[in-house]
Amino acid sequence: MEEVPQGCPGTGSAQAGRGASCQGCPNQRLCASGAGAAPDPAIEEIKEKMKTVKHKILVLSGKGGVGKSTFSAHLAHGLAEDENTQVHQSGSGWSPVFVEDNLGVMSVGFLLSSPDDAVIWRGPKKNGMIKQFLRDVDWGEVDYLIVDTPPGTSDEHLSAVQYLSAAHIDGAVIITTPQEVSLQDVRKEINFCRKVKLPVIGVVENMSVFICPRCKKESQIFPPTTGGAEIMCQDLKIPLLGKVPLDPHIGKSCDKGQSFLTDAPDSPATLAYRSIIQRIQEFCGHHQPKEEHLIGS
Repeated sequence: MEEVPQGCPGTGSAQAGRGASCQGCPNQRLCASGAGAAPDPAIEEIKEKMKTVKHKILVLSGKGGVGKSTFSAHLAHGLAEDENTQVHQSGSGWSPVFVEDNLGVMSVGFLLSSPDDAVIWRGPKKNGMIKQFLRDVDWGEVDYLIVDTPPGTSDEHLSAVQYLSAAHIDGAVIITTPQEVSLQDVRKEINFCRKVKLPVIGVVENMSVFICPRCKKESQIFPPTTGGAEIMCQDLKIPLLGKVPLDPHIGKSCDKGQSFLTDAPDSPATLAYRSIIQRIQEFCGHHQPKEEHLIGS
C-alpha cells in the first residue's frame, strides 16, 4: 500500500503537486490541477456524471482487517431497504452488477479472469481505474454512492477525493476497532481528511465487544486500553456514530452473500448497524434512497 508522501502539503495548498515532497507521487499531476496547472478534464467529466448521484460517501480505515468492507456492504444493504424502485435499466457505459433490484456493485474483482488473480498495479494504473469507475460506469439516478476504499492513506484516496472534488463528497465514515494499534492509524486517517478538506461524518467502532448469544454476557476481545473510539472521538471532536459488537453470524451471512441485517434482525449488531445508518442518513439530509451503489476496493 502506497502512503501519502511525508510532508504532503494537502490538495488545497498552493504547493499541491509542486512541492519537493510531491515528486514521484502518482497524484502529482492531479493535485497540481487545483494549483494553477491545466486541470484534468476527468474532474469535470466526473462532475457531470455524478449529477444523478445525490450523496457520495467514502468508507475509510487506517488499519486493515477492522471490518471496513463488511461495514460498507451492510451500509449499502441498509440504505437499500428504504426504497422500492424498479429494476435498473442500463444506459451507456459500464453497468454495475446488481445483487438486488436496487443495489448495484462495481469492483475490480469483476474485471479479473479468475477470482484468485492478484491485482499487481502501480499507482497510475490504480488511479486510472478509479477514474473509469467514477466516469464510465452508468450509475443512473441514485441517492447514495458508497466507496469502499483500501486501508491507510494512499494515492487511491487522493485520487477519489480529487476526482470527486467538483461533484461534492458528503463525507467519510471511518471504521476502527477498540485497541490502540488501530486508533493510531485512525488518527492519521482523520488528519488526512482534514488536510484534503474531506468532511468526517463520524467514526464507527467495529468489533467493540462480543455478546454471547446464549447468556448475553459481554466480553472484550479487543480491550480499549486507551479508551477506545469514544475517547479518541472526544479528543478530536469527531462524532462517534456507534459501536458494532462482534457476531459470528455476520461472517456467515457475508460468506453466503446475504444481508446480515435481514438474516438476524434482532441481533444487537443489527440494531447497532441500523442506528448508525440512521445517523448517516440524517447527516446526508435523510433522503429516502431510490437506489444504492457500492464501489469495491
